[in-house]
Amino acid sequence: MNWKPELDDLARREAFAREMGGADKVKRQHDQGRLTVRERIDKLIDAKSFHEVGAISGVGEYDASGELTNLTPANCVFGRGKIDGRPVVVVGDDFTVRGGSADASISAKPLMAEEMAHELRLPIIRVIEGSGGGGSVKTIETRGAANLPGGVGGTRSYWYTLANMAQVPVVGLGLGSVAGLGAARLAASHYSVMTKNSAMFVAGPPVVARLGQSLDKKELGGSDIQTRAGGVDHAVETEEEAFTCARRFLSYLPSSVYGLPPTIECHDDPERAEESLLNAVPRNRRQVYKMRPIIDAVVDKGSFFEMSANFGRPIITGFARLEGRAVLLLASDPFHYGGSWTAEACQKVVRFVDLAETFHLPVVYLMDCPGFMIGLDAEKAATIRHGVRAMAAVNQTTVPWCTIIIRNAFGVAGVVHQPANRFSMRYAWPSAYWGSLPLEGGIEAAYRAEIDAAEDPKAKQQEIEDRLNKLRSPFRSAEKFWVEEVINPTKTRSLLCEFARLAEPLRTAGPSRLAMRP
Repeated sequence: MNWKPELDDLARREAFAREMGGADKVKRQHDQGRLTVRERIDKLIDAKSFHEVGAISGVGEYDASGELTNLTPANCVFGRGKIDGRPVVVVGDDFTVRGGSADASISAKPLMAEEMAHELRLPIIRVIEGSGGGGSVKTIETRGAANLPGGVGGTRSYWYTLANMAQVPVVGLGLGSVAGLGAARLAASHYSVMTKNSAMFVAGPPVVARLGQSLDKKELGGSDIQTRAGGVDHAVETEEEAFTCARRFLSYLPSSVYGLPPTIECHDDPERAEESLLNAVPRNRRQVYKMRPIIDAVVDKGSFFEMSANFGRPIITGFARLEGRAVLLLASDPFHYGGSWTAEACQKVVRFVDLAETFHLPVVYLMDCPGFMIGLDAEKAATIRHGVRAMAAVNQTTVPWCTIIIRNAFGVAGVVHQPANRFSMRYAWPSAYWGSLPLEGGIEAAYRAEIDAAEDPKAKQQEIEDRLNKLRSPFRSAEKFWVEEVINPTKTRSLLCEFARLAEPLRTAGPSRLAMRP
C-alpha cells in the first residue's frame, strides 16, 4: 500500500488551482490585454524557480459523498523564487477570482508572504491588481457584520507591509485597477511601477461619483496623474517592461539591510575622460543645459537607472554604478525651475536619501541648485518646511557622500548639498557659482542708494555686478579654502570612481538608525 490516491487528489486540487477563476475569466483577462497572475510570476522570476506556498487553499465544493467536485482558489498566489539567481518573495493578486477583492482571499496568505520576506530577509515583489482590502460592500452581508479597519486581529499585515521597508527591498507592480489597500501596498514600496493602461486610487470612480466628481479610471488615477503626483515611480507600456524594471531595480540593492549592495564586473575604464564635459555648461548663466548627458558621461556606461522622473522634477534621482559599485545618484535639472528645490523636490530628496541610508548606498550629488523655489506658490506649498525636512534627512545619513558642484549653490538649499558635521568629499567645476543669494536681484537691494545716485543707474549696476562677479570666482573661494578643490570637468569620472572605491569598505551592513518612509 502507498499514498498514490492522496497524491492523485493533491494533483487534482493543484490542477483546479491553476485554472484560477475559470477559462472564461482567464479569457476576459487576456482580452483586456493583461496577463494572469501565474503568467506574471513566470515572466518576472527566473525560469522554473517558483516554489509556491498554499496553492490549494480556497473554497472547495463537495458532493453528497464528500468528494471534491471543484476548487475555487484564493485570489492570492505567493511563494519563493529567484531573480538573477538571488532568492526573492513574490506575491500576486488573482483578478480572475472576484476581481482581486478580499471577498475571495484568505488573509493569511498575503500576510505570510510579508512575514516570509521579513524573517528570511528577502526582497519582496508585490504584483497588485484589485483592492486587496477588507472586501466589497457585499462583505457586510456575506459575513454578517461590518469590518472594523484595524480591529481585533486586523493589524498584523499592516505592520509587516510597512516594517519590511526598513528591512528588505520592496517592489510594487500595479498591473490593472488598484484601489484601497491595494493602492496602499503599491505606495508602500521602495520602487513602484504601473502600466499605462492601469489606474491607482484610494477609492474608484463609483465612490468618487458620490462626491459629485464624474471621472473614469484614468482620469481619476491614471499613470500621468500618479507619476506626476509621486504616488507611483514609473509608468511603462507593457507588463513585460514592468518586470524588467523590477529586476533591474533589485540588481543595485542587497537582499536586506543585513547585506551590502553587490559589486559587478566593470568593463568601462574608470579613468575615461569625456571631453564633452568641457562644453556641457554654457558660460551664459541664464542658459540652461541638459544634466542627463553629464550623468551618462561620468557613471559606468548604461548604468544609470532613473526613478520617479515625473515627480519633483528639479531633482533627478536614481541608481548608477562607478567601476561596478552601486551608488545612489542625485542631480539637479536646470530645465525645471532652474534646479530650484520646490516642495515636491524636497520630498523627493527625503525619500531617496532615506533609501540610500537604508540599503548602505554611497550618495553622489551633481549639484546646480540656485536655492529654494520662491514666490507665492512656493510659500503656499510650505517649501521651507519641506526644505528643512530634506536638510534633516541629509544630515542624518551615515553613508559616504560626494558632491560635484557644477554651477549654482545658493541660500539655505545650497547648504543641503552634503551632510553637516562630518567629512564628505566635494569638488567644484570652474563653472561653479555660489553665495548667500544670487547677484541678480541682490545688487538692487544692497546697492540701491549708490545706483539711484549715479548719472547712469544701469551702467552703475552693471559696473557693480562685474566687480562682484570677479570676486565670485570659485578660485577666490579656493584661495581661502572655502571650497576644497576646483577640478577639470574631464576628471570627474576618475574622481567619482575613486570615491566609490574609498567608500566601499566604509559601508556597514545592518539596520539603519532611520526608519524607511514610503
